[in-house]
Amino acid sequence: MNNDQIAGMWKQMKGEAKVMWGELTDDDLDIAEGHKDKLAGRIQERYGKTKDEAQREVDDFFSRY
Repeated sequence: MNNDQIAGMWKQMKGEAKVMWGELTDDDLDIAEGHKDKLAGRIQERYGKTKDEAQREVDDFFSRY
């Protein structure tokens, strides 16, 4: 899935992301706008994960769509 497709589906995906990462706020998800790097950065900040851990979680999340 490319970035344009993700951006188009982001509103639908936001709810799933909120379930998966409950500590992320709506503002965090709005800032991420479906961009993998931005979302991984927010996960790193909120959960204290390494960049690789956060990126792996985000990749797994997006692979479901």
